[in-house]
Amino acid sequence: MSRFLVFEGGEGSGKSTQAARLAARLGAVLTHEPGGTSVGARIRSLVLDAGGVGTALDVRAEALLMAADRAQHVAEVIRPALARGDDVVSDRFTGSTLAYQGFARGLSVDELARLSAWAAGGLAPDVVILLAVTAEVAASRRKAVPDRMEAAGDDFHRRVAEGYRSLAAADPARWRVVDGSGSVEDVESLVLAALEA
Repeated sequence: MSRFLVFEGGEGSGKSTQAARLAARLGAVLTHEPGGTSVGARIRSLVLDAGGVGTALDVRAEALLMAADRAQHVAEVIRPALARGDDVVSDRFTGSTLAYQGFARGLSVDELARLSAWAAGGLAPDVVILLAVTAEVAASRRKAVPDRMEAAGDDFHRRVAEGYRSLAAADPARWRVVDGSGSVEDVESLVLAALEA
């Protein structure tokens, strides 16, 4: 039976690296949000644009764009792969919307959860792996030229991290929290152990 596995975490948590490693190990379809489709790539460029139109983006518009990206992503990539019997590993999914647009931007987490569930046609991951790192570790890993989300400030990223912790605590059957501060190999071992458990 195919599995849908999601990595979540703040900027610099290592989720993209670990998602790629797990997908390669499982022979799974690797994908990401936002931008896992051609439509999504255009949405991603709009939402993450640090110096242009993204700077004027209303928080509700941002949330709706993320939902549009998710609807296209599920329809075009995730559901077809699962229907073929392939495992899918995604770098971000609904948890990101709840942490970023909900906890960090201040929109209703309950409303966002309903919007995201609708956008995904009710699809939910089998397991969510949250890579948790300190603010110092995250800052040391961020790109030299930050995108709009990366440049949102320390308070914003603290609220994102708190949001993720709340989400994981509220759904321990689905979420696995992994210390993402070690080496790539050490974190990979922790991820595999969490999945086996």
